[in-house]
Amino acid sequence: MSDLYDVVIIGSGLGGLECAYILSKEGQKVCILEKNRQYGGCLQIFSRDKVIFDTGVHYIGGLDPGQNLYQYWKYFGIMDDIKLRKMDTSGFDRISIGEKGEEFAHAMTYEGFENSLIERFPNEAQGIKKYTSGIKDVCDHFPLYNLKERKEQSFDLSYFGVSAKKFIEECTNDRKLQNVLAGSNALYAGYADKTPLYVHALVVNTYIESAYKCVDGGGQITRSLERSLKAMGCDMMNYKEVTKFHFEGSEISEVELKDGDRIRGKKFISNIHPKATMDLIEDGKVRKAYKNRMSNLNNCVSVFTVHIVFEEEQFEYLNYNIYHHDSQDVWSSIHYDKKKWPESLAIFVPADSKSEKYATAMNVMSYMDFKEVEQWVDTFNTVPKQKSDRSKEYQDWKIEKAEKILDKLELKFPAIRSKIKSYYTSTPLSFRDYIGTDDGSLYGVTKDYSDPLRTYISPKTKVKNLFLTGQNLNMHGMLGVTVSSVVTCGEFFDSNEILKKIKAAN
Repeated sequence: MSDLYDVVIIGSGLGGLECAYILSKEGQKVCILEKNRQYGGCLQIFSRDKVIFDTGVHYIGGLDPGQNLYQYWKYFGIMDDIKLRKMDTSGFDRISIGEKGEEFAHAMTYEGFENSLIERFPNEAQGIKKYTSGIKDVCDHFPLYNLKERKEQSFDLSYFGVSAKKFIEECTNDRKLQNVLAGSNALYAGYADKTPLYVHALVVNTYIESAYKCVDGGGQITRSLERSLKAMGCDMMNYKEVTKFHFEGSEISEVELKDGDRIRGKKFISNIHPKATMDLIEDGKVRKAYKNRMSNLNNCVSVFTVHIVFEEEQFEYLNYNIYHHDSQDVWSSIHYDKKKWPESLAIFVPADSKSEKYATAMNVMSYMDFKEVEQWVDTFNTVPKQKSDRSKEYQDWKIEKAEKILDKLELKFPAIRSKIKSYYTSTPLSFRDYIGTDDGSLYGVTKDYSDPLRTYISPKTKVKNLFLTGQNLNMHGMLGVTVSSVVTCGEFFDSNEILKKIKAAN
Protein backbone atom coordinates (compact mmCIF):
# COMPACT_ATOMS: atom_id res chain seq x y z
CA MET A 1 0.00 0.00 0.00
CA SER A 2 1.15 3.53 -0.75
CA ASP A 3 0.63 6.88 0.89
CA LEU A 4 -2.65 8.62 0.14
CA TYR A 5 -2.22 11.13 -2.69
CA ASP A 6 -4.48 14.10 -3.34
CA VAL A 7 -4.29 13.36 -7.06
CA VAL A 8 -3.04 10.32 -8.98
CA ILE A 9 -2.35 10.96 -12.68
CA ILE A 10 -2.32 8.04 -15.12
CA GLY A 11 -0.06 8.69 -18.08
CA SER A 12 2.76 11.21 -18.38
CA GLY A 13 1.96 12.88 -21.69
CA LEU A 14 2.25 16.66 -21.78
CA GLY A 15 -1.31 17.09 -20.43
CA GLY A 16 -0.60 14.87 -17.44
CA LEU A 17 2.70 16.59 -16.69
CA GLU A 18 1.14 20.04 -16.90
CA CYS A 19 -1.81 19.02 -14.71
CA ALA A 20 0.71 17.72 -12.19
CA TYR A 21 2.57 21.05 -12.33
CA ILE A 22 -0.55 23.16 -11.75
CA LEU A 23 -1.81 20.94 -8.92
CA SER A 24 1.59 20.64 -7.23
CA LYS A 25 1.99 24.40 -7.40
CA GLU A 26 -1.37 24.69 -5.65
CA GLY A 27 -0.12 22.50 -2.78
CA GLN A 28 -1.59 19.15 -3.85
CA LYS A 29 0.28 15.90 -3.20
CA VAL A 30 0.53 14.41 -6.69
CA CYS A 31 1.71 11.13 -8.17
CA ILE A 32 2.28 10.38 -11.89
CA LEU A 33 2.19 6.79 -13.16
CA GLU A 34 3.78 5.98 -16.53
CA LYS A 35 3.72 2.50 -18.09
CA ASN A 36 6.82 3.01 -20.26
CA ARG A 37 10.38 4.03 -19.48
CA GLN A 38 10.22 7.57 -20.86
CA TYR A 39 7.90 10.27 -19.60
CA GLY A 40 6.28 12.65 -22.05
CA GLY A 41 3.94 10.68 -24.34
CA CYS A 42 4.36 12.19 -27.81
CA LEU A 43 7.37 14.12 -26.48
CA GLN A 44 9.37 10.88 -26.29
CA ILE A 45 12.62 10.85 -28.26
CA PHE A 46 15.03 8.17 -29.40
CA SER A 47 18.59 8.14 -30.71
CA ARG A 48 20.09 6.31 -33.69
CA ASP A 49 23.69 6.71 -34.86
CA LYS A 50 24.11 9.50 -32.29
CA VAL A 51 21.24 11.46 -33.85
CA ILE A 52 18.15 12.45 -31.83
CA PHE A 53 14.70 11.84 -33.33
CA ASP A 54 11.37 13.17 -32.08
CA THR A 55 8.42 10.81 -32.15
CA GLY A 56 5.72 13.46 -32.33
CA VAL A 57 6.88 17.05 -31.85
CA HIS A 58 8.39 18.30 -35.09
CA TYR A 59 7.68 22.00 -34.68
CA ILE A 60 5.83 24.28 -32.29
CA GLY A 61 3.82 27.47 -32.82
CA GLY A 62 2.88 30.49 -30.73
CA LEU A 63 6.26 30.88 -28.99
CA ASP A 64 7.14 34.49 -29.74
CA PRO A 65 7.17 36.56 -26.53
CA GLY A 66 3.61 37.43 -25.53
CA GLN A 67 1.97 34.83 -27.78
CA ASN A 68 -0.38 32.24 -26.33
CA LEU A 69 1.84 29.16 -25.86
CA TYR A 70 4.77 31.35 -24.82
CA GLN A 71 2.68 32.74 -21.96
CA TYR A 72 1.53 29.28 -20.85
CA TRP A 73 5.01 27.82 -21.00
CA LYS A 74 6.51 30.79 -19.21
CA TYR A 75 4.27 29.87 -16.27
CA PHE A 76 5.34 26.22 -16.51
CA GLY A 77 9.01 27.25 -16.52
CA ILE A 78 9.56 25.65 -19.91
CA MET A 79 10.56 28.75 -21.88
CA ASP A 80 13.63 29.29 -19.69
CA ASP A 81 14.86 25.73 -20.28
CA ILE A 82 14.48 24.90 -23.96
CA LYS A 83 16.64 25.64 -27.00
CA LEU A 84 14.66 26.82 -30.03
CA ARG A 85 15.35 27.73 -33.63
CA LYS A 86 12.89 29.97 -35.43
CA MET A 87 11.80 28.63 -38.77
CA ASP A 88 11.83 30.44 -42.12
CA THR A 89 9.49 33.39 -41.68
CA SER A 90 8.86 33.60 -45.43
CA GLY A 91 7.73 29.98 -45.59
CA PHE A 92 7.84 27.76 -42.51
CA ASP A 93 5.60 25.26 -44.34
CA ARG A 94 5.84 24.53 -48.07
CA ILE A 95 2.83 22.91 -49.71
CA SER A 96 3.87 20.72 -52.64
CA ILE A 97 1.11 19.66 -55.04
CA GLY A 98 1.08 17.30 -58.01
CA GLU A 99 3.69 14.92 -59.38
CA LYS A 100 5.98 17.83 -60.28
CA GLY A 101 5.65 19.15 -56.74
CA GLU A 102 4.73 22.79 -57.38
CA GLU A 103 5.45 24.56 -54.08
CA PHE A 104 3.54 27.28 -52.22
CA ALA A 105 4.75 28.89 -49.00
CA HIS A 106 2.89 29.46 -45.75
CA ALA A 107 4.59 32.53 -44.26
CA MET A 108 4.57 33.74 -40.67
CA THR A 109 2.38 36.63 -39.45
CA TYR A 110 -0.99 37.19 -41.06
CA GLU A 111 0.35 40.01 -43.20
CA GLY A 112 3.18 37.80 -44.44
CA PHE A 113 0.83 34.86 -44.98
CA GLU A 114 -1.58 36.97 -47.03
CA ASN A 115 1.09 38.72 -49.10
CA SER A 116 2.90 35.50 -49.92
CA LEU A 117 -0.26 33.87 -51.25
CA ILE A 118 -1.57 36.99 -53.01
CA GLU A 119 1.72 37.10 -54.90
CA ARG A 120 0.99 33.60 -56.24
CA PHE A 121 -2.77 34.13 -56.59
CA PRO A 122 -3.13 37.84 -57.49
CA ASN A 123 -6.80 37.51 -58.42
CA GLU A 124 -7.70 35.88 -55.09
CA ALA A 125 -6.73 38.66 -52.65
CA GLN A 126 -10.29 39.03 -51.38
CA GLY A 127 -10.68 35.30 -50.78
CA ILE A 128 -7.32 35.03 -49.02
CA LYS A 129 -8.22 37.88 -46.68
CA LYS A 130 -11.64 36.36 -46.07
CA TYR A 131 -9.86 33.15 -45.07
CA THR A 132 -7.43 34.79 -42.62
CA SER A 133 -10.21 36.94 -41.15
CA GLY A 134 -12.29 33.80 -40.61
CA ILE A 135 -9.41 31.94 -38.94
CA LYS A 136 -8.84 34.80 -36.51
CA ASP A 137 -12.56 35.04 -35.76
CA VAL A 138 -12.74 31.32 -34.93
CA CYS A 139 -9.78 31.61 -32.55
CA ASP A 140 -11.42 34.54 -30.79
CA HIS A 141 -14.29 32.22 -29.82
CA PHE A 142 -11.98 30.06 -27.68
CA PRO A 143 -11.13 32.15 -24.60
CA LEU A 144 -8.57 29.83 -22.97
CA TYR A 145 -6.76 29.61 -26.29
CA ASN A 146 -6.14 33.35 -25.92
CA LEU A 147 -5.68 33.29 -22.12
CA LYS A 148 -9.01 35.02 -21.60
CA GLU A 149 -11.28 34.27 -18.67
CA ARG A 150 -14.16 31.92 -19.28
CA LYS A 151 -17.62 33.09 -18.28
CA GLU A 152 -19.52 30.73 -16.01
CA GLN A 153 -21.55 28.09 -17.87
CA SER A 154 -20.42 29.41 -21.24
CA PHE A 155 -19.90 26.92 -24.04
CA ASP A 156 -19.80 28.44 -27.49
CA LEU A 157 -20.73 25.97 -30.23
CA SER A 158 -20.49 28.54 -33.03
CA TYR A 159 -17.80 26.74 -35.01
CA PHE A 160 -18.15 23.15 -33.79
CA GLY A 161 -20.60 22.30 -36.55
CA VAL A 162 -18.80 24.03 -39.42
CA SER A 163 -16.75 22.06 -41.96
CA ALA A 164 -13.15 23.14 -42.52
CA LYS A 165 -13.26 22.11 -46.18
CA LYS A 166 -16.53 23.91 -46.86
CA PHE A 167 -15.29 27.07 -45.15
CA ILE A 168 -12.21 27.14 -47.38
CA GLU A 169 -14.38 26.56 -50.45
CA GLU A 170 -16.58 29.49 -49.42
CA CYS A 171 -13.51 31.74 -49.31
CA THR A 172 -12.33 30.95 -52.85
CA ASN A 173 -13.43 29.07 -55.95
CA ASP A 174 -9.81 28.56 -57.02
CA ARG A 175 -9.21 24.81 -56.57
CA LYS A 176 -5.45 25.16 -56.36
CA LEU A 177 -5.69 27.85 -53.68
CA GLN A 178 -8.18 25.72 -51.75
CA ASN A 179 -5.60 22.93 -51.69
CA VAL A 180 -2.80 25.29 -50.66
CA LEU A 181 -4.84 26.59 -47.73
CA ALA A 182 -5.62 23.04 -46.59
CA GLY A 183 -2.25 21.60 -47.59
CA SER A 184 -0.84 21.10 -44.08
CA ASN A 185 -3.87 19.08 -42.98
CA ALA A 186 -1.63 16.19 -41.89
CA LEU A 187 -1.13 18.34 -38.77
CA TYR A 188 -4.59 17.25 -37.64
CA ALA A 189 -5.30 14.24 -39.90
CA GLY A 190 -7.80 16.20 -41.93
CA TYR A 191 -10.90 14.41 -43.20
CA ALA A 192 -12.87 16.17 -45.94
CA ASP A 193 -16.18 14.89 -44.56
CA LYS A 194 -15.44 15.31 -40.83
CA THR A 195 -12.85 17.88 -39.79
CA PRO A 196 -14.45 20.92 -38.11
CA LEU A 197 -13.31 24.41 -38.96
CA TYR A 198 -12.20 25.08 -35.37
CA VAL A 199 -9.66 22.23 -35.54
CA HIS A 200 -8.15 23.63 -38.73
CA ALA A 201 -8.20 27.21 -37.43
CA LEU A 202 -6.70 26.60 -33.99
CA VAL A 203 -3.87 24.57 -35.49
CA VAL A 204 -2.86 26.80 -38.41
CA ASN A 205 -3.24 30.03 -36.45
CA THR A 206 -0.57 29.12 -33.93
CA TYR A 207 2.02 28.46 -36.66
CA ILE A 208 1.13 31.56 -38.67
CA GLU A 209 1.84 33.56 -35.52
CA SER A 210 5.27 31.93 -35.16
CA ALA A 211 6.91 28.55 -35.79
CA TYR A 212 9.91 27.03 -34.04
CA LYS A 213 11.84 23.78 -33.91
CA CYS A 214 13.33 22.39 -30.72
CA VAL A 215 17.09 22.16 -31.08
CA ASP A 216 18.17 18.58 -30.22
CA GLY A 217 14.63 17.31 -29.76
CA GLY A 218 11.45 17.96 -27.82
CA GLY A 219 12.54 15.76 -24.94
CA GLN A 220 13.89 18.90 -23.29
CA ILE A 221 10.28 19.96 -22.64
CA THR A 222 9.72 16.80 -20.62
CA ARG A 223 13.03 17.21 -18.76
CA SER A 224 12.12 20.77 -17.81
CA LEU A 225 8.75 19.73 -16.36
CA GLU A 226 10.27 16.68 -14.67
CA ARG A 227 12.84 18.81 -12.83
CA SER A 228 10.18 21.27 -11.71
CA LEU A 229 7.77 18.55 -10.59
CA LYS A 230 10.36 16.70 -8.54
CA ALA A 231 11.44 19.98 -6.93
CA MET A 232 7.79 20.53 -5.88
CA GLY A 233 7.59 17.04 -4.36
CA CYS A 234 5.60 15.29 -7.09
CA ASP A 235 6.23 11.54 -7.18
CA MET A 236 6.97 10.28 -10.70
CA MET A 237 7.03 6.54 -11.36
CA ASN A 238 7.79 4.83 -14.66
CA TYR A 239 7.18 1.19 -15.58
CA LYS A 240 3.95 1.50 -13.59
CA GLU A 241 1.10 0.33 -15.80
CA VAL A 242 -2.37 0.76 -14.32
CA THR A 243 -4.58 -2.29 -14.89
CA LYS A 244 -7.67 -1.56 -12.79
CA PHE A 245 -9.57 0.98 -10.71
CA HIS A 246 -10.74 -0.13 -7.27
CA PHE A 247 -13.84 1.51 -5.84
CA GLU A 248 -15.21 2.35 -2.42
CA GLY A 249 -18.86 2.95 -3.07
CA SER A 250 -19.25 5.12 -6.17
CA GLU A 251 -15.74 6.61 -6.11
CA ILE A 252 -12.29 5.29 -6.99
CA SER A 253 -10.12 4.63 -3.95
CA GLU A 254 -6.98 3.24 -5.58
CA VAL A 255 -5.44 1.94 -8.79
CA GLU A 256 -3.96 -1.51 -9.20
CA LEU A 257 -0.71 -1.81 -11.15
CA LYS A 258 0.53 -4.59 -13.39
CA ASP A 259 3.21 -5.45 -10.83
CA GLY A 260 0.51 -5.95 -8.18
CA ASP A 261 1.15 -2.74 -6.26
CA ARG A 262 -1.69 -0.36 -5.46
CA ILE A 263 -1.68 3.45 -5.34
CA ARG A 264 -4.29 5.24 -3.27
CA GLY A 265 -5.72 8.65 -4.10
CA LYS A 266 -8.52 11.06 -3.39
CA LYS A 267 -8.91 12.09 -7.04
CA PHE A 268 -7.65 10.63 -10.31
CA ILE A 269 -6.79 12.15 -13.69
CA SER A 270 -6.47 9.95 -16.77
CA ASN A 271 -4.09 11.20 -19.43
CA ILE A 272 -4.59 8.05 -21.49
CA HIS A 273 -7.16 7.44 -24.22
CA PRO A 274 -10.84 7.49 -23.10
CA LYS A 275 -11.32 3.88 -24.26
CA ALA A 276 -8.28 2.73 -22.28
CA THR A 277 -9.68 4.63 -19.30
CA MET A 278 -13.05 2.91 -19.59
CA ASP A 279 -11.29 -0.46 -19.76
CA LEU A 280 -10.02 0.15 -16.22
CA ILE A 281 -13.57 0.50 -14.84
CA GLU A 282 -15.39 -2.70 -13.93
CA ASP A 283 -18.89 -3.18 -15.28
CA GLY A 284 -21.66 -1.68 -13.18
CA LYS A 285 -19.71 1.32 -11.90
CA VAL A 286 -20.85 3.65 -14.70
CA ARG A 287 -23.83 3.53 -17.02
CA LYS A 288 -23.31 1.12 -19.89
CA ALA A 289 -24.40 3.72 -22.46
CA TYR A 290 -21.70 6.15 -21.27
CA LYS A 291 -19.00 3.49 -21.24
CA ASN A 292 -19.98 2.32 -24.72
CA ARG A 293 -19.97 5.86 -26.06
CA MET A 294 -16.48 6.56 -24.71
CA SER A 295 -15.18 3.18 -25.84
CA ASN A 296 -16.54 3.45 -29.37
CA LEU A 297 -15.31 6.90 -30.34
CA ASN A 298 -13.65 6.87 -33.76
CA ASN A 299 -9.93 7.51 -33.85
CA CYS A 300 -8.00 9.16 -36.64
CA VAL A 301 -5.56 7.34 -38.90
CA SER A 302 -1.99 6.37 -38.01
CA VAL A 303 1.29 6.85 -39.92
CA PHE A 304 4.35 5.06 -41.19
CA THR A 305 7.56 7.03 -40.63
CA VAL A 306 11.06 6.74 -42.05
CA HIS A 307 13.72 8.25 -39.79
CA ILE A 308 16.76 9.11 -41.90
CA VAL A 309 20.34 9.68 -40.70
CA PHE A 310 22.42 11.65 -43.21
CA GLU A 311 26.10 11.32 -43.96
CA GLU A 312 28.00 14.20 -42.40
CA GLU A 313 27.66 17.53 -44.24
CA GLN A 314 25.84 15.99 -47.22
CA PHE A 315 22.30 17.34 -47.03
CA GLU A 316 21.67 21.04 -46.44
CA TYR A 317 19.44 21.90 -43.49
CA LEU A 318 15.87 22.86 -44.39
CA ASN A 319 14.44 25.47 -42.05
CA TYR A 320 10.93 24.61 -43.18
CA ASN A 321 8.63 21.60 -43.55
CA ILE A 322 7.23 20.14 -46.74
CA TYR A 323 3.73 18.71 -47.14
CA HIS A 324 3.69 16.91 -50.46
CA HIS A 325 0.52 15.66 -52.17
CA ASP A 326 0.52 13.65 -55.40
CA SER A 327 -3.15 14.45 -55.94
CA GLN A 328 -4.69 17.82 -56.74
CA ASP A 329 -7.02 17.06 -53.82
CA VAL A 330 -5.02 17.35 -50.58
CA TRP A 331 -7.84 15.75 -48.56
CA SER A 332 -7.76 12.49 -50.50
CA SER A 333 -4.58 10.75 -49.29
CA ILE A 334 -6.01 9.90 -45.88
CA HIS A 335 -8.16 7.36 -47.80
CA TYR A 336 -5.20 6.16 -49.84
CA ASP A 337 -5.13 3.42 -52.44
CA LYS A 338 -2.74 0.69 -51.19
CA LYS A 339 -1.41 0.19 -54.71
CA LYS A 340 -0.50 3.89 -54.97
CA TRP A 341 0.84 4.35 -51.43
CA PRO A 342 2.38 6.69 -50.38
CA GLU A 343 0.19 9.37 -51.93
CA SER A 344 1.40 12.12 -49.59
CA LEU A 345 4.49 12.87 -47.51
CA ALA A 346 5.07 15.11 -44.50
CA ILE A 347 8.79 15.96 -44.38
CA PHE A 348 10.47 17.37 -41.27
CA VAL A 349 14.17 18.13 -40.77
CA PRO A 350 15.16 18.28 -37.06
CA ALA A 351 17.20 21.18 -35.75
CA ASP A 352 20.56 19.96 -34.45
CA SER A 353 23.01 22.01 -32.39
CA LYS A 354 25.91 20.48 -34.38
CA SER A 355 25.15 22.60 -37.43
CA GLU A 356 22.78 25.21 -38.83
CA LYS A 357 24.00 24.63 -42.38
CA TYR A 358 23.70 20.87 -42.67
CA ALA A 359 21.00 18.44 -41.62
CA THR A 360 21.83 15.39 -39.56
CA ALA A 361 18.42 13.76 -39.98
CA MET A 362 14.98 13.80 -41.60
CA ASN A 363 11.58 12.39 -40.63
CA VAL A 364 9.27 11.42 -43.49
CA MET A 365 5.69 10.42 -42.65
CA SER A 366 2.79 9.05 -44.64
CA TYR A 367 -0.69 8.00 -43.56
CA MET A 368 -1.18 4.32 -42.79
CA ASP A 369 -4.26 2.41 -41.70
CA PHE A 370 -3.84 0.12 -38.69
CA LYS A 371 -5.34 -2.74 -40.70
CA GLU A 372 -2.03 -3.01 -42.55
CA VAL A 373 -0.30 -4.25 -39.39
CA GLU A 374 -3.14 -6.29 -37.87
CA GLN A 375 -1.41 -9.61 -38.54
CA TRP A 376 1.23 -8.60 -35.96
CA VAL A 377 -1.25 -7.13 -33.48
CA ASP A 378 -0.35 -9.63 -30.73
CA THR A 379 3.29 -8.52 -30.61
CA PHE A 380 4.53 -5.65 -28.45
CA ASN A 381 7.76 -3.70 -28.39
CA THR A 382 8.63 -1.09 -25.77
CA VAL A 383 12.41 -1.23 -25.54
CA PRO A 384 14.10 -2.08 -23.23
CA LYS A 385 11.40 -3.56 -20.99
CA GLN A 386 9.40 -5.51 -23.56
CA LYS A 387 10.55 -6.70 -26.96
CA SER A 388 8.69 -9.18 -29.15
CA ASP A 389 10.08 -10.86 -32.23
CA ARG A 390 7.84 -9.51 -34.97
CA SER A 391 9.25 -11.99 -37.50
CA LYS A 392 11.31 -11.62 -40.64
CA GLU A 393 8.09 -11.08 -42.56
CA TYR A 394 7.40 -7.91 -40.56
CA GLN A 395 10.96 -6.65 -41.05
CA ASP A 396 10.76 -7.28 -44.80
CA TRP A 397 7.39 -5.52 -44.93
CA LYS A 398 8.89 -2.44 -43.19
CA ILE A 399 11.78 -2.34 -45.67
CA GLU A 400 9.36 -2.57 -48.59
CA LYS A 401 7.30 0.36 -47.26
CA ALA A 402 10.38 2.44 -46.41
CA GLU A 403 11.79 1.96 -49.90
CA LYS A 404 8.54 3.18 -51.43
CA ILE A 405 8.77 6.35 -49.33
CA LEU A 406 12.41 6.84 -50.34
CA ASP A 407 11.45 6.41 -54.00
CA LYS A 408 8.88 9.18 -53.60
CA LEU A 409 11.33 11.32 -51.63
CA GLU A 410 13.93 11.05 -54.36
CA LEU A 411 11.52 12.65 -56.82
CA LYS A 412 11.52 15.67 -54.51
CA PHE A 413 15.25 15.51 -53.74
CA PRO A 414 17.13 13.81 -56.58
CA ALA A 415 20.08 11.65 -55.46
CA ILE A 416 19.07 11.91 -51.79
CA ARG A 417 19.75 8.18 -51.34
CA SER A 418 23.47 8.77 -51.87
CA LYS A 419 23.45 11.12 -48.86
CA ILE A 420 21.74 8.69 -46.48
CA LYS A 421 23.91 6.89 -43.92
CA SER A 422 21.10 4.77 -42.46
CA TYR A 423 17.37 4.80 -41.87
CA TYR A 424 14.93 3.40 -39.31
CA THR A 425 11.18 3.02 -39.32
CA SER A 426 8.17 3.29 -37.04
CA THR A 427 4.72 1.93 -37.80
CA PRO A 428 1.19 2.13 -36.37
CA LEU A 429 2.31 -0.61 -33.94
CA SER A 430 5.00 1.75 -32.62
CA PHE A 431 2.40 4.41 -31.88
CA ARG A 432 0.17 1.83 -30.23
CA ASP A 433 2.96 0.50 -27.98
CA TYR A 434 4.53 3.80 -26.94
CA ILE A 435 1.56 6.19 -26.98
CA GLY A 436 -1.18 3.81 -25.90
CA THR A 437 -4.02 3.99 -28.42
CA ASP A 438 -5.08 0.48 -29.35
CA ASP A 439 -5.09 1.30 -33.06
CA GLY A 440 -1.97 3.45 -33.19
CA SER A 441 -3.98 6.60 -33.84
CA LEU A 442 -1.85 9.67 -34.48
CA TYR A 443 -4.06 12.24 -32.71
CA GLY A 444 -6.65 10.14 -30.92
CA VAL A 445 -10.38 10.81 -31.22
CA THR A 446 -11.52 12.21 -34.56
CA LYS A 447 -13.58 15.39 -34.24
CA ASP A 448 -16.66 15.45 -36.48
CA TYR A 449 -18.43 18.67 -37.44
CA SER A 450 -21.59 16.75 -38.36
CA ASP A 451 -21.86 15.32 -34.82
CA PRO A 452 -19.93 17.77 -32.64
CA LEU A 453 -21.41 16.90 -29.25
CA ARG A 454 -20.68 13.21 -29.65
CA THR A 455 -16.99 13.91 -30.22
CA TYR A 456 -16.79 16.58 -27.52
CA ILE A 457 -15.21 15.09 -24.41
CA SER A 458 -15.65 16.72 -21.02
CA PRO A 459 -12.91 16.56 -18.37
CA LYS A 460 -15.60 15.23 -16.02
CA THR A 461 -16.53 11.58 -16.20
CA LYS A 462 -19.48 9.69 -14.73
CA VAL A 463 -17.22 8.74 -11.81
CA LYS A 464 -17.23 11.65 -9.37
CA ASN A 465 -13.49 11.64 -8.63
CA LEU A 466 -12.16 10.66 -12.10
CA PHE A 467 -11.20 13.30 -14.67
CA LEU A 468 -9.71 13.31 -18.17
CA THR A 469 -7.02 15.42 -19.80
CA GLY A 470 -4.79 15.35 -22.88
CA GLN A 471 -5.18 15.48 -26.66
CA ASN A 472 -8.59 13.81 -26.77
CA LEU A 473 -10.22 16.51 -24.63
CA ASN A 474 -10.20 19.72 -26.64
CA MET A 475 -7.38 19.66 -29.16
CA HIS A 476 -4.16 17.80 -29.79
CA GLY A 477 -0.81 19.55 -30.21
CA MET A 478 1.32 21.47 -27.75
CA LEU A 479 -1.12 24.34 -27.30
CA GLY A 480 -4.27 22.21 -27.41
CA VAL A 481 -2.97 19.83 -24.75
CA THR A 482 -1.69 22.71 -22.61
CA VAL A 483 -5.13 24.31 -22.67
CA SER A 484 -6.67 20.93 -21.78
CA SER A 485 -4.53 20.80 -18.63
CA VAL A 486 -5.99 24.13 -17.52
CA VAL A 487 -9.50 22.93 -18.38
CA THR A 488 -9.00 19.78 -16.31
CA CYS A 489 -7.47 21.61 -13.36
CA GLY A 490 -10.41 23.99 -13.55
CA GLU A 491 -12.41 21.12 -12.03
CA PHE A 492 -10.15 21.33 -8.95
CA PHE A 493 -9.59 25.09 -8.75
CA ASP A 494 -11.11 28.14 -10.44
CA SER A 495 -9.62 28.13 -13.95
CA ASN A 496 -9.83 31.91 -14.09
CA GLU A 497 -7.64 32.11 -10.97
CA ILE A 498 -5.17 29.74 -12.65
CA LEU A 499 -5.18 32.03 -15.69
CA LYS A 500 -4.38 35.04 -13.51
CA LYS A 501 -1.34 33.21 -12.15
CA ILE A 502 -0.25 32.24 -15.65
CA LYS A 503 -0.46 35.85 -16.76
CA ALA A 504 1.35 37.01 -13.63
CA ALA A 505 4.27 34.70 -14.54
CA ASN A 506 4.68 36.77 -17.72
